[in-house]
Amino acid sequence: MPVVITVLNSYSGWALCAEGFLLDNNLMTIVGALIGSSGAILSYIMCVAMNRSLPNVILGGYGTTSTAGGKPMEIVGTHTEVNVEQSIEMIKEANSIIITPGWGLCAAKAQYPIADMVKMLREQGKTVRFGIHPVAGRMPGQLNVLLAEAGVPYDVVLEMDEINEDFPETDLALVIGANDTVNSAAQEDPNSIIAGMPVLEVWKSKQVIVMKRTLGVGYAAVDNPIFYKPNTAMLLGDAKKTCDALQGKIREAYY
Repeated sequence: MPVVITVLNSYSGWALCAEGFLLDNNLMTIVGALIGSSGAILSYIMCVAMNRSLPNVILGGYGTTSTAGGKPMEIVGTHTEVNVEQSIEMIKEANSIIITPGWGLCAAKAQYPIADMVKMLREQGKTVRFGIHPVAGRMPGQLNVLLAEAGVPYDVVLEMDEINEDFPETDLALVIGANDTVNSAAQEDPNSIIAGMPVLEVWKSKQVIVMKRTLGVGYAAVDNPIFYKPNTAMLLGDAKKTCDALQGKIREAYY
């Protein structure tokens, strides 16, 4: 979706540029060229983040056929569910936490309780950071803007390449409304349709809590094996209500 938005943005710029040529309007031509080139650059950045070419994404590179042409790996096992109280205990025991938000956080507008929760945890001496995937959300940079709007410090919001190597030393990864951007099939299953896509390696953390409404698939329509890993706990429910509940319980525990 972010790639589609940036491509359409680029198209609008080149259309404006062409209109400027037709009307002999230099200002319109220059502005159109700026919009078109910036959209093209953003599209390239998004495609690099997905390890896909632009034609591959535009013409249906995801959700159609597997990358290697074989049958995708079958996921076996059962998931483990936890409630808010159990999640709070896991959060309290963790000294280092990485939060990886996705579109679910944007849709639920849960950035404010999460920002307050992060503030309280940091006041207790815990290391809390955010890991942002370049194509998370529906627009480039959407999650960065939402977190900044909620008052999250810029220095704790890191890009995927900056934070991926820290997951093995992290006590707890808290996934909020993300799916494809944390899907381990991208690395573990060469026949997956998202094989080779860079993802946030949350499953390498000691413990993982995944907050989602259901166990359903994401935008790429690919099942996520991390839901069934032994170190993963699923906290199912509406993201806003769950984040509000976590915020309240943490406040009760520390204040």
